[in-house]
Parts: sequence; C-alpha cells; structure tokens
Amino acid sequence: MREVTSLPCAIKEEEHFWIPVSDGTRLAARMWRPVPSDDEPVPAVLEFIPYRKRDLTAWRDSIHHPYMAGHGYASVRVDLRGTGDSEGVLTDEYTEQELSDAEDVLAWLADQPWCDGNTGMMGISWGGFNALQVAARRPPSLGAIVICSYTDDRYADDMHFMGGCMLSDNLAEASTMFASTSCPPDPALTGERWRDLWLERLEGSGLWLHEWLQHQRRDDYWKHGSVCEDYRNVQCPVFGVSGWADGYSNAVFRLMEHLDVPRMGLIGPWSHKYPHLGEPGPAIGFLQETVRWWDRWLRGVENDVMDEPMLRVWMQDSVPPSTAYAERPGRWVGEPAWPSPHTHTEELPLARSRLAEPGAEVAEEELSIESPLSVGQFAGKWCSYAAPPDLPYDQREEDGGSLVFETEPLTEPTEILGGPVVQLDLTATEPVAMVAARLSDVHPDGRATRVTFGLLNLTHRESDETPEELVPGQRYRVNVQLNGVAQRFPAGHRIRLSLSTSYWPLAWPPPQPVRLGIATGSSRLLLPVRPVSETDEVSPRPFAEPEGTPPLDTTQLTPREQQWKVSRDLVGYGSTLEVVKDTGVVRFDDIDLEVGRRAHQHYDWVADDFESVSGETVSTMTFHRGDWRVQTVTRTVLSCTRKDFVLHAELDAWEGGRRVFSKNWDHTVPRDHL
Repeated sequence: MREVTSLPCAIKEEEHFWIPVSDGTRLAARMWRPVPSDDEPVPAVLEFIPYRKRDLTAWRDSIHHPYMAGHGYASVRVDLRGTGDSEGVLTDEYTEQELSDAEDVLAWLADQPWCDGNTGMMGISWGGFNALQVAARRPPSLGAIVICSYTDDRYADDMHFMGGCMLSDNLAEASTMFASTSCPPDPALTGERWRDLWLERLEGSGLWLHEWLQHQRRDDYWKHGSVCEDYRNVQCPVFGVSGWADGYSNAVFRLMEHLDVPRMGLIGPWSHKYPHLGEPGPAIGFLQETVRWWDRWLRGVENDVMDEPMLRVWMQDSVPPSTAYAERPGRWVGEPAWPSPHTHTEELPLARSRLAEPGAEVAEEELSIESPLSVGQFAGKWCSYAAPPDLPYDQREEDGGSLVFETEPLTEPTEILGGPVVQLDLTATEPVAMVAARLSDVHPDGRATRVTFGLLNLTHRESDETPEELVPGQRYRVNVQLNGVAQRFPAGHRIRLSLSTSYWPLAWPPPQPVRLGIATGSSRLLLPVRPVSETDEVSPRPFAEPEGTPPLDTTQLTPREQQWKVSRDLVGYGSTLEVVKDTGVVRFDDIDLEVGRRAHQHYDWVADDFESVSGETVSTMTFHRGDWRVQTVTRTVLSCTRKDFVLHAELDAWEGGRRVFSKNWDHTVPRDHL
C-alpha cells in the first residue's frame, strides 16, 4: 500500500467525543474532518462497530478515515453501546437498539454545523451488516452506503447456518464476541467510571451462543435485520464488496440481482479484509473507488463511477492447493447486470466415478456413501478471517471418504462464474442427515484444489422455517447450492465433484452416522459456464494501486503466534484440530497502551463417534498502562448427545492481580432437526 501524506484537504482529528442517543446513553466517537468544514460543511460518513476505536481497530482506522477526510468528508468512527469507550451494554448482534442507535447517530451527525446534512455509512463485516440494515430503515440523511463482507440473510448466509447446517463458526465467533464484550473502557477517556461501566458489561452482556442455539431454524429472530425479506426497503445507492476467500461473497450477487437502486458489486480474491489491505492479493485502490462513490452520491458530482460494469470480479486462475496464498493469479472481468447475460448452465449427469458430458445418457444405479468424521479436517474456515493459514488444503485425503465424480481431462479451458448447484436423487438411512458437496480443480499430477462448496441439512430440503425429518429409504430430490465463484479450469485439468455425509469441524455433524444412496443419471451438476473470451467486458478504468494514510505507530512487544494443526491418536483414535490466533502484545505508542489478544480453539472427536464431537475456545484479553492492568479470560465449550447440545461457559476478570468477576453458565438445548 502506498502511504499518502499529501491530501487535497488539510484535516484535523477529534480523538474522542460523545454522541448522545435517545435514551441518554453516550456513545464514544472519533472523527477526522477537513479543516475548512468549520465554515464549509461537508457530508459525514459513519463506521459503527463494536471493535474498539481506541485500540483494536485503531491501526486499520488510521489508514482509511483520515484518507476520506482528506478528500472532503467528515469520517466518523463510533463504538456500539457497551463496547470500546461507549456507555451501556451490548447484549447481541444487530438488535433493534443497535439499529435505533445508528439512526440517532446519523441524525446527530447531519445536524452538526460542520455537516451539510448528507450522510453515508460504510463498514466491513459487522459494519457492513448494520449499514445495510440501517439503509433498509431509510433514515432521511442517509444518501449511500459502501459495504464489505456483509450478508442480506442472517440465517442462511452468515456464520450461523449454511443450508440448515450449523457452522462451527457459530461457536468460534460467539466466543469472539464473548471476549470482546468483556473488555473494559479506557480510564483515560471515561475517568473513574470505567470500573462501573466494565462491571455492568461483565454482568449484563450475557452468553450469546445460548441465544443463537435456541433458534436452529429460520424464525423471526433471524428475519430481523435480514434485508432479503424485502429488498424494496433499501432505497439508497449501494456499493457491495467481498472476496472469494471470504464467507460473504454470495450476498454481492443477490444484491445486484434484487435491489432496484443504483448499485455496484465488486468481488476480488481477498479474505475478510478491506480490498486496499486485501489478502490474498492483488489488493486494489479501494479507497479511491470509495471516494468516487461518495462524490457521486453524497456530493452530487457527475463523475463516471456508474459507467463501470455493475459487477466486477476477479476470475481466478488455477493454483496448487495451499492454506495460504500471497496472491491469486487471475484477471478482472465485468458484467453489465446480474444474472449475467454471458453465462449459461451446463448440466453434467453423475455417472459412476464420472461427470458425464452434457446431454449424455447415463444408466441409473445407486451409489452409497457413509463418510468418516475425518472428512472436513482440511476444509479450512468457512470464512477466511485472518487469511493464512485457514484456507482449504489438498482435497485428496478428504475425497477418500467421499463419493467422487470427475470429468475427463479438459480439452480446452473452462471458466465458471456464479453458484454451481448439485441436483441429487437420494435416499438416507436416518431421519436427520446432511450432505456436503465440494467442487475441485484437479491438476494433472492429482493434487486437488477446492474451488467452492455447499452444505445441505436434508431435513431443510423444502424449508429452513419448517424442517421435516426424512423417511429412511424414501427417495428425495434435493438441490445443494454451492457458493458463488469465478474460476478458470485449464486444459488438461479435471473438474471434480465430491459428496460426503459429514464435514466436521467446519459444520456440526448429524446425531449419528448416515448412509446416503445417490442415484446416477438423474443426479447432476449444474455449472454456470462463462465462455472464455478474448474481449471481456472490463472496467473502462483499471483499478489504481492501493493507497491510504500512514498508519499510527505501534510497537510489537511480544511475538505473534498462528497455528493450525491436525493431530490423530492411533491408539485411542482421538483427533483434534487445534487453532491458535495470538496477536502478541502490541503497544499503541500515542496513548501508551499495551494490548494482548489470544484465542485458542480445539475441535475434537473420537473415531466415528458422532456424540464425541466438541468444540472449545479460550480467549484472553489484556490491557495495561502504568499501574492499570486488567485481564479477562473467557472459555466456551460446546458438545452434544444425540438429542441435545450441551453448552458450558466461563468468564473471569482481573484488575491487577485480583479477580473481580467470575461467572459460569451451563445450558442444555434440544437439537432441532440438526
């Protein structure tokens, strides 16, 4: 990234101020704005998230907020209530209170003398979610949004459930927020009240995972904040962004298809990061694109931003399997609309061990599969939050426990764009079952790189709202939707479809082993093929190199640690996936604050005992300045029986060397068709 030190506008920073909301709670804010805005008001852009503006996101914020201020905007970063230095308690994600607070903040910003009355919202992940949800509420000042790594469907396309299957990220990210909501405000800003505010959070934030486990089907809890319930509610322009290594790329396609407002979509090779910091690369000049978007929709500048294709995506070239890539080779392609006028569906019938040619006659026979629990140990994360090393590894071992169908070596390159679908005629031996479908690029030497995947809880085959058990032995026709992707398969490679009956620990397995029978001939793979063209419709203006303002100074006091390890005991047959994410201790030099973060995850199982699976996350957070030192430790353990989920959690907090808070939770939640 090129560090920009000369900006069109001189800027000033207000490191901390309060924004009051309707119930009297004060939210902590930080702002960068042009110096001339004292006399010449400018639009305001809000990023509204729970991840602590003063420390945890301060380095990242220092790159893009001053940059936008230097291009003529009041760029404002606000902590949600109950997080960072804000007052109150945060009890869940995307609550009515949170969205109401956001509307209050926008109204407050629009009413300031340095604001011209126009506002925008931007954000990645949580900030992308709530910006889209707030847009659907139509606050009067909100003129446009820029959203990255977001969803319009909180049930079926978030970290909770996929195809009705519960993701292990439901546990992992609940544990992340369990740790986040335990953190104290900074006494340097909140004064002597810091301890009371902290204890209020510790007591009141609650165990979110327990709440989520009580909603295992698509009900009103998940419909709240799911913009897909009625896309017409969004009436402002939307710039929607994600990456192929992210978990949220599907929502870009849906917004391009269903919104009826000025909109643009962008999907690169990135993980869960802003595109100007994108990994895997190439990163792009995303902040320049964002400024052009704000100029058009908040200032009314008649620029050429809407002359771009509606959807720009990175068509990925073939790569060997790896858990991390510095860059993904490929090229940008553009689509004038979505669904694309350039793609067509090719139907490849499933034959024994083969993906037959489109239109081929294939005799019907039943092939069966009952996968070991080890299938999935090389799946990586549902969403690559940290980029390396959480991408899927070589699929050959996974495919040993799966039904595999593959093409003959391709005689010419094939490119796909969109979400493949697997249509299956199948039977099951148990009333609750799942299927995982994976599409891989098979290299001539046999290595297999996973391209995309999809899951389906077969009790959700007709509805996520009203699941129904299977009748063992009865045949069903189901569609398994795979995640959207843009991928080039070279000549000489094969396209492989793999089907398994479990995919642990990426997704929680069914209550007991299941054997599926798959009918060949009538079962098929539907590929969204985009003909290879030498005259792709591309952006009339190539992306610039990434740039941003110089990040604030930090000092790494203790080293980072990152670990992703699979182990197996061939005596007791226990297996473990162990994940460590430790940022070490970092000092924020400008405020002399030392912060440490460590998360240690275990996913365990024994042989093919489906009741032995469990997940555990222990998170430690430390904050230190002078004589002030606090630490919180959270532990969450989720296990199961055939009938229930069993949840245990612990929260301990220390001030200095003295423990000031301790609480345990124990809950049993019935499994609901899961």
